[in-house]
Amino acid sequence: MMSTYLLLAAVIPLIIVDVWYTGMYLVWMIKISLITYFILFGLLPLIFHYCSTLQEKILFLNFVQWPVNVDFSKPELIGMQGTRNFYLKTDQNVTLGLWQTLPQSLLNDSSIVTDDDYEAVLSNAKQPVFLYLHGNSGNRASGHRLELYKLFQTLDYHVICFDYRGYGDSEAAKLSEIGVVADSKYVLQWLLNKVNGTAPIFVWGHSLGTGVSAHMLALLATENIQPVGLILEAPFSNIADELSEHPLAQPFKHLPWFRWLVIEPFYSNHLRFESDEHIKKIQCSIMILHAEDDNIIPISLGEKLFKAAVTYRGNNASHVQFIRINSSHSLGHKYICRYEKLPSIIKSFVEVHHKSQTE
Repeated sequence: MMSTYLLLAAVIPLIIVDVWYTGMYLVWMIKISLITYFILFGLLPLIFHYCSTLQEKILFLNFVQWPVNVDFSKPELIGMQGTRNFYLKTDQNVTLGLWQTLPQSLLNDSSIVTDDDYEAVLSNAKQPVFLYLHGNSGNRASGHRLELYKLFQTLDYHVICFDYRGYGDSEAAKLSEIGVVADSKYVLQWLLNKVNGTAPIFVWGHSLGTGVSAHMLALLATENIQPVGLILEAPFSNIADELSEHPLAQPFKHLPWFRWLVIEPFYSNHLRFESDEHIKKIQCSIMILHAEDDNIIPISLGEKLFKAAVTYRGNNASHVQFIRINSSHSLGHKYICRYEKLPSIIKSFVEVHHKSQTE
């Protein structure tokens, strides 16, 4: 009996100490969890709400430069044959870096060497010309973009691609929706003047570039200036919808103040990209391409944009089409350029709508 008392006397203090330490540990864990929650779901969103620079950085991601150390003056080093690098200064005094890529049929033309030769070819273009507007992050040399340029080239089309202000080797001017739209508008007007009706011009926008291109063409529609067609790859309806559906926003959507903290600041700072409104003003033919397994911009947003266009077009809804790409192809957000049916889809769109315009 005595030994039992002695054992209890030895063990009970240890149990008390253990419980005390466990309790302290749990208290600290609760404190750390509460502080972490406050920082992640309170302080950081609050900083985001009041910092327009942070909003611009997150939207445009122009600081994510990939690939790095690109010599834009030598596109042949990254596999772009028949391509020249050049620069334009816009009406807002912003210098933009561009590439012009020749169609397949002109690749072996030894007379096309200088910038003047390239411009002369563009001024007398016989093949369709595509102006490409890229999405956020990276630059005009990003891998999936190169794949699309090469596809255009194989289809015997001219390609003009460029970097908005703050991207690639373009001038580091302040980024804004108005700014990137102004850059794009200037390049398209330059291209329209250069080609001067000798060949059909099409605009291709990807991701954020769909918002830029829709806004740009809505502005030009008021001047009765339009390309033959607009192709929107993985588009969204407006920035509010995209912010709500983006994977990074999902942990924050449960917050009752999510809209006030995250969405309203974008609208207050005129970062809206309201393609579902802009598309109502666009007069040219439109094709939307979207993959079912796009986990950056859900296909539902592409469908919403399509419905807005069709509703507005009414009897001319045949000039708007939606291409749904099955998830079995695993093309996601960036790689519709690898879709095996894409070449025939593009050729059909170009031929049909160029023909309808000339009739």
